[in-house]
This record gives sequence, C-alpha cells and structure tokens, in this order.
Amino acid sequence: MGMFDFLTDAGEQIIAQKKAEQEKSIEQLNQEAADAICAHVEQQKLGLEDLEVSFSAAEGLVTLKGRAPDQAACEKAALAAGNIKGVAKVENDLEVEQNGEEARYHEVQKGETLSHIAKEYYGNANEYNKIFEANKPMLSSADKIYPGQKLRIPT
Repeated sequence: MGMFDFLTDAGEQIIAQKKAEQEKSIEQLNQEAADAICAHVEQQKLGLEDLEVSFSAAEGLVTLKGRAPDQAACEKAALAAGNIKGVAKVENDLEVEQNGEEARYHEVQKGETLSHIAKEYYGNANEYNKIFEANKPMLSSADKIYPGQKLRIPT
C-alpha cells in the first residue's frame, strides 16, 4: 500500500506521553505504544485479520502488517494509525483480499468543513456525506474534523 506522512502534533492522544522510566527500555516503550495503536485500529472494526503493529518513536513510524478484506479497510487502517498524535508516517504493509480503486487523501486545514472539502473535490458541497461515510468509523460526526487530520476522498 505504501508510506503515508502525517502531522505528529495532530490527532488522537492514545500514545502515553510518559517520560521514559529508567527501568523501561526504548523497545519496551515502543512496544507499549504499538499495542495502544493496535488496540485503537482494532476498535475501528475494519475486519482486519492477523494485525501486527510496530512503532518507532524516534522516527514516529508505525508499520501495519496483516490482512484487510478490501482496499477501503486497508486505507482506513492507515488513517486510524496515522491520525494519532506522535505518528509522522505509516508504512501500510497490509495485504488486501479484494483490490479496489485507491482513494485520494486530503489534509484538513484550519477552518475547513466536510462541505468545503466536498465542494473542492466534487464541485458540490452537498456531497460531504460521501466523505463522511468513507471515513467511518474514525469520524463519529461530520462536524468533528480537525486541522492536520487526513481524510479519505473516494473517487
């Protein structure tokens, strides 16, 4: 699937921001963060199988491995992992069982709404629900987007 870049200071706060305790190694801290990211991605109920997540805090890099039922689930998994504060890049190595057309992506800017984004991509602000549906379950409301968040824009 490839590499995605994200803003490290935007997104959900799920990685513990504890100072490295002397008795914990960098590897242990990275594993704890990977476990938290994995749990977050699995909470999206995307139908992923054999999900493995690794994290490198030094690079802000998340790597996803496993199987996704389709292209949309694969893309949503990358966005769920990438839209986390502290994550700069996602290497999406998920195998896709049913290939489909890849979506475009949009990084939300300050002041934007889904209607504004829909107007930009589709020429019609009323098409915002298409973007909202393409980003469920990560979006719980069409009004809950934030600057720096990446969204799937279906073709």
